Amino acid sequence: MGIIRAVTSAVGGALADQWLEVIEPDNMNASTLMTTGSAVRRGDKRNQNKKGTANLITDGSVIMVGENQCMLLVDGGKVIDYSAEAGYYKVSNASAPSLFNGQFEAAVMDTFERVKFGGVASGAQRAVFINTQEIKDIPYGTANPINYFDDFYNAELHLRAHGYFSVRVVDPLKFYTEAVPKSAARLESNDLQKLYLSEFLTALQTAIGQMSVDGIRISHVNSKTGELVKYLSDVLDDEWTRRRGMIIEAVGISISYDDASRKLIDMRNQGAMLSDPTIREGYVQGSVARGIEAAGSNKGGPVSGFMGVGMGMQSGGGFMGAASASNQAQMDRDRQAAVQKEKAESASGGWDCACGAKANKGNFCPDCGAKKPQAAFCPECGTAISGSPKFCGGCGHKL
Repeated sequence: MGIIRAVTSAVGGALADQWLEVIEPDNMNASTLMTTGSAVRRGDKRNQNKKGTANLITDGSVIMVGENQCMLLVDGGKVIDYSAEAGYYKVSNASAPSLFNGQFEAAVMDTFERVKFGGVASGAQRAVFINTQEIKDIPYGTANPINYFDDFYNAELHLRAHGYFSVRVVDPLKFYTEAVPKSAARLESNDLQKLYLSEFLTALQTAIGQMSVDGIRISHVNSKTGELVKYLSDVLDDEWTRRRGMIIEAVGISISYDDASRKLIDMRNQGAMLSDPTIREGYVQGSVARGIEAAGSNKGGPVSGFMGVGMGMQSGGGFMGAASASNQAQMDRDRQAAVQKEKAESASGGWDCACGAKANKGNFCPDCGAKKPQAAFCPECGTAISGSPKFCGGCGHKL
């Protein structure tokens, strides 16, 4: 039993009456991987789509094969002939298998030699149609986080992945004999997901781990779908391609991080941003401005607030470079003013004591014995000091 090519034109009119039945795929859509054929018997009204005898293909019937389809003629559970070329094929019990390879060339013939039926017709025949188009939008998602060591962050991060992948059947005979359950009359993409999703997720984790080893930054994984397909193909080559005749065609991936990884990434990115001197200077100046604004509304009074700002600027060291430079210039001006004041007092012919004595010439007041006041500076920050304060007004240092 086998098939021979009939005609390539559409079936209709008197030509259709020459055939007992025309067998077509049963409701094959974009998500269908495999379906059996439905037969319309001669004399039936075509628009009623009445089926012929179940599991029996009559000698002389015609099977219609469409584009991107591979038809397998099955007898007693064994494949006895096939066609991967679009057209109409007549079933003949007297003919040998024709083996129309179509786009699959010798690969399908090699598989056929291992699975072909060696006996006579058993009386239970059917036409099986394999969809060779890309089967899209098969969803997946990782239940648990995947470890990902990132050289850029120098840390072990954790991500979750979800999205859609697509498959394509590249060896219909192998797919039918190894991937399709024997009792199945149809196989949809969601059935494939139930059967092989765990294998896909295992391969996905392996592929993502390999991307980590190859030094791809974790933030670039979303844009590396082409590389991810290659990694997955390498991992699944034996299980899916060699054993089941299907490949991963494309993978769409979206990733998210756990809370700990997100905090680490944000901290590292902020540190990297502040390593830029221009950005750091703007950040520092903005912080100083906010501190001065807050000091003006300090509950303990603006003086205490500004004193705290000065202490903070001094303790900031080099990081507060711009603000510290401005503060140092002010202190230098204060010191010069104090020196100038002392020189002016000496030029005027004396100094005034706190007790009221005027124009004193010596180092001590002749009325009260007080020592002549000297220009004083804070030993910590250099701010000029007048009178007898207990703390420096510039940095808060205890005097």
